[in-house]
Amino acid sequence: MNQLLRSHADAIVTEAIRQVQPDEAVRRVLSGRSFDGKGRLLLIAAGKAAWSMARAAWDCLGDRLNGGVVITKHDHAQGPIGPLTIREAGHPVPDGDTFSATAEALALTRDLTAQDVVLFLLSGGGSALFESPLIPQEALQDVTRQLLACGADIVEMNTVRKRLSAVKGGRFAQHCAPAHVLAIVLSDIIGDPLDMIASGPAYPDASTCADALAVAEKYGLKLSGAASACLREETPKTLNNVETHITGSVRELCRAAAQVCRELGYEPVTLTDCLDCEAREAGAFLAAIARSHQDSDRSLAFLAGGETVVHLTGKGLGGRNQELALSAAQGLSGLRDTALFSVGSDGTDGPTDAAGGYVDGDTQAQLEGQGVKIFEVLKDNDAYHALQKSGGLMVTGATGTNVNDVAVLLIHR
Repeated sequence: MNQLLRSHADAIVTEAIRQVQPDEAVRRVLSGRSFDGKGRLLLIAAGKAAWSMARAAWDCLGDRLNGGVVITKHDHAQGPIGPLTIREAGHPVPDGDTFSATAEALALTRDLTAQDVVLFLLSGGGSALFESPLIPQEALQDVTRQLLACGADIVEMNTVRKRLSAVKGGRFAQHCAPAHVLAIVLSDIIGDPLDMIASGPAYPDASTCADALAVAEKYGLKLSGAASACLREETPKTLNNVETHITGSVRELCRAAAQVCRELGYEPVTLTDCLDCEAREAGAFLAAIARSHQDSDRSLAFLAGGETVVHLTGKGLGGRNQELALSAAQGLSGLRDTALFSVGSDGTDGPTDAAGGYVDGDTQAQLEGQGVKIFEVLKDNDAYHALQKSGGLMVTGATGTNVNDVAVLLIHR
């Protein structure tokens, strides 16, 4: 392993993620805003960044908050926040903790008046963490697993999921009415479509029943009669009790990563902040770019932000960022002073404890020396264990933010 490039990769990840923390964004929205003269002020936070967003809101509002429920991924909470109820739940598949925590949030926001305000803090992962299913829980979990395995992108997944839910697709805002909902949203979807981030619990739904049925047909989803009927039920198209502020995006993550690259002596080139393809294809493409620039006499950094997908063909362990990195290892093999890494800004990639993976020109030979063939590993979707053997896992722990992924190709001269 190239230790210099690995140290650069770690530095870029650490600083870029630090710069896209949601705390300041929440404070900016709440700064100078008075809730005096209003009724109850309740906080509901859902998503992988829910804890840090709620903590920032508590710092701003303190005892003015009359209660709240914070729902984040297991092991993402970092302690108590005033009187707020902190719950951890399952991701990427909702679990019993998801359903019970969401039930608490719905109970707290039931029977509100026009004088009440619900501060709704939403971040990526909310589709799994904030859920009240309209079909049996096991059926919803099954549909979620099908969507995760079939290669559907996040917009396609959420087009289906919001129709199976009593809180998605604007239905949570309907539930809170006539209370005013002040939503602060941390974007984890390319282009920041508010109706799709965490499946848009407090935003009018732009997708249609026809769109949802088309996704089901495209991927051959196996749906119960109840689930099929839900896909034919339209979601709210207008909401008059919501004020929304969007903050954070993969564009900011790429900008922060590029800044660190420049400080380390690289000339950064942001290829895209709209990456949306198979993880393996992205890895192979970035490796091809590396081969095209081996004669460069300058240190270069090529960045690609977005969210790739993985089509599951095996039963191994990994995530889209680990698979992207490992798929690049073959193309990087033998290249001098060249490395690639890809990470999820939330610190978790798939059902693993790693944020992503790192590979360089030595990785393939290193793995082959241990009897590991990358082609076979990718076929079984087992990037985690291969990267573990090469020392290529990138582990950050929960970061408190979630603004998509960034992949960076480094060529050091």
